[in-house]
Amino acid sequence: MDELIEKAILVAVKLQKDEHFEYELEELHNLAEALDVEVVGEVTQNLERVTTSHYVGTGKVEEIKNLYDETGANLVIFNDELSPSQIRNLERDLECKVIDRTMLILDIFARRAKSNEARMQVDLAQLQYMLPRLVGLRASLGRQGGGTGGGFKNRGAGETKLELDRRKIEDQIAKLKRDLDHAKDQRETQRKQRKKNAIPVVSLVGYTNAGKSTIMNQMLQKVGQMDSKQVFEKDMLFATLETSVRQIKLPDQKEFLLTDTVGFVSKLPHHLVKAFRSTLEEARDADLLLHVVDVSNDEHRFMMDVTNETLQAVGVEDVPTVFVYNKSDLADMKYPYVAGDNIWISAKEGAGLDELLDIIKKHIFSNYVRCSLLIPFDRGDIVSYLNENASVSSTSYEEEGTVVQVELKKSDHDRFQEFLFVQ
Repeated sequence: MDELIEKAILVAVKLQKDEHFEYELEELHNLAEALDVEVVGEVTQNLERVTTSHYVGTGKVEEIKNLYDETGANLVIFNDELSPSQIRNLERDLECKVIDRTMLILDIFARRAKSNEARMQVDLAQLQYMLPRLVGLRASLGRQGGGTGGGFKNRGAGETKLELDRRKIEDQIAKLKRDLDHAKDQRETQRKQRKKNAIPVVSLVGYTNAGKSTIMNQMLQKVGQMDSKQVFEKDMLFATLETSVRQIKLPDQKEFLLTDTVGFVSKLPHHLVKAFRSTLEEARDADLLLHVVDVSNDEHRFMMDVTNETLQAVGVEDVPTVFVYNKSDLADMKYPYVAGDNIWISAKEGAGLDELLDIIKKHIFSNYVRCSLLIPFDRGDIVSYLNENASVSSTSYEEEGTVVQVELKKSDHDRFQEFLFVQ
């Protein structure tokens, strides 16, 4: 059987000081599109504050209802998170299915989540969103309550069903939180291991669809690691939800881990931010953040603000940051171009990646030390370790052993202190 095509009316309230209203409405269109929902109409209203009972004014409810009937829509999507009573009143008066921006984003995340952890995070956010809204179901549950035979009054049976549902959801929430804590512990262990191995971590952050996955794939290609797993990239919101971690090994043997985190969007549901906290904490422990910006978008400053606010909300602060202005080709800007910790690139064209790698190296390998080491002949293991893990510029042989000119990690420099050789 063919799936019912969802046709939606979008409804948004513009508050007086909201200068990003047009963009947020465009984003709502894109969010609907990401779920294959066809937008067939749009209703907006200027208000000082949203109406407590219906979000929009009561006259607008009538207008929405008429447009809904005219266009053959089967869904109304609101641009903000609605309260339980607003959903209840709107569904009653519009006599149709009502969803808000939060539900829309949660639904996209639910469809895109691939890994077990991402699925648990989305489930948790959905249940936490549903719990206070169960009350809205009370009327329909009351109608289902069996009033015959059991001696229950209708209302009572509905209430009992509601309590059971509530308890079931609370139990599920508790279980998901336990499972996510366990996943977080595992992640913590991996992080400690990485710290112990002293491999620096560079984390890509930014608004959804800014080009983070493209940068990661291009970088893998640049260093000849195309056989490393490619990260899914597509021109759509939230193409990737998983945190991808790839090891980048440079020609001079230096290496770092590059992590790609979930993209942000304005009005990201706080339940979702909380649920994805452990994933986003990858960025908190990074040695360097690459804040990727779609500079071709007129609203890119606003996107940067949203990204910074979301990072702060999960405790990502004081991490050195490089601003990567991507899609410069579409913005008619000079690229590749570097100014301090700002770089303009076109990841699709691969233009500016060499310069970006140079900036990354400056930041994360500043503690590398150049020196000469004299390694006794019976310690060939050290020479082969250095060939694999350091940048050896020359090797020569003296009577007492092998002399290597090398650039190496500070920790390795300290470890091989006894072999330091001054010519």
